Amino acid sequence: MATTNEYKNYIIEQLSLLDNITSRSMMGEYLLYYNGTLFGGIYDNRLLVKIVEGNKKYNMQEAIPYENAKTMYLVDEIDNQETLRDIVLDTCKYLQDK
Repeated sequence: MATTNEYKNYIIEQLSLLDNITSRSMMGEYLLYYNGTLFGGIYDNRLLVKIVEGNKKYNMQEAIPYENAKTMYLVDEIDNQETLRDIVLDTCKYLQDK
């Protein structure tokens, strides 16, 4: 099942506390970037972020975005903009430090 445009727009709106969030369509799904750093994506109407040391403290459930892909974290708290902002910032900080 591909992600709906409505769900993608909702997630982008929920991430509006952050400037420079962009998305790129990829085979019916969406890759998400913050300041040019790929931090996650929207897969089958689910927001997933890369697993890094900096976001383990959120105790998110692991999920597979698509067959044969690396495991990612499923973000359940999509209605909480502050938590979403913090997850993205902590994920990207770790990715940029690498």
